[in-house]
Amino acid sequence: MSDHRTPLLSVKDLTVSFSTPACRGMRGGRRVRSTRVTAVDTLSFDLHEGECLGLVGESGSGKSVTALAILGLLKGGSGRIDGGEIRYRSTSGSEESIDLLALPKEKLRRIRGAEISMIFQDPMASLTPYLRVSEQMIEAVRAHRPLSRRAAFSMAVKGLEQVGIADAARRIHDYPHRFSGGMCQRILIATALLLEPRILLADEPTTALDVTIQAQILGLLDACRQRLKTAVLLITHDLGIVAERTSRVLVVYAGRIVESAPTARIFERPAHPYTSALRASLPVVTDPGGTRIDPIPGHPPSPDDRQAEARGRCAFEPRCPFAEPRCRAEAPPLLDVDGHHQAACWRVEKG
Repeated sequence: MSDHRTPLLSVKDLTVSFSTPACRGMRGGRRVRSTRVTAVDTLSFDLHEGECLGLVGESGSGKSVTALAILGLLKGGSGRIDGGEIRYRSTSGSEESIDLLALPKEKLRRIRGAEISMIFQDPMASLTPYLRVSEQMIEAVRAHRPLSRRAAFSMAVKGLEQVGIADAARRIHDYPHRFSGGMCQRILIATALLLEPRILLADEPTTALDVTIQAQILGLLDACRQRLKTAVLLITHDLGIVAERTSRVLVVYAGRIVESAPTARIFERPAHPYTSALRASLPVVTDPGGTRIDPIPGHPPSPDDRQAEARGRCAFEPRCPFAEPRCRAEAPPLLDVDGHHQAACWRVEKG
């Protein structure tokens, strides 16, 4: 049975491509026509108020690109949205959702950072090194709210205190290089939450944090969801966090969703071999002296291999222990396991 609530964010058939660096410009004195490779391929999902939706998969599967595309932040001239729509039910205007991809840049800026915010994966690259933290956080507030510098400063200090920055009123005047990577990550999280966004795109938000601060940050995100009904898209490699914090999970491989299900179902009865392999790759304590890890054999497909997959085969087939001839001839669509659970695997048809 599908969810009949009106989603806060609805992504439909999103497709993003990049031009390959080796194919841009000149080669051997001749101009070479740019070749594009697909990073996100017809990806669709809905995100509802107060929900925490997990987006999981190996590096290079298209998770971060999806979040950047939602906010219109694909950098440079190489990234391009080739199709699909991203509809958002804004606080302003009518209850009709708006297509973020069709929105003028100025209107998108008003939404970005205020109503839809993002915690970026690389904290050291996301903070401007020659501006004090105070200036960056104050700018983030005053770009969207008609507040004085004093009021914006007070908000920023409170935000840093909430993420565990000691002596925040003094440290906020430091430059980013005076903070550790984990503290810079906390600054980014505080900045993303300053304006109490309706949607938070959290890209590996706890990677650089120790377990104590990680629990504190995740508790803060939970409080935002409960108090403000903030919807969280949690992009992570940490399946332990996914199991504890999310209600639904999307498993992404080679730019496509290969499984979608409630979190409990993903861990108890996965239907796609890739999901099963991810679960099996988690460390398992076998005895007090060590752990066992079952790695996934092979490697994710290269961009060229993804193009081959688009021509008609399952992208996971080279690594799949259950592959059969049909998998090499035809890419499976998302098939219903039941009303709440879908998987892109021909084995679903066999039950």
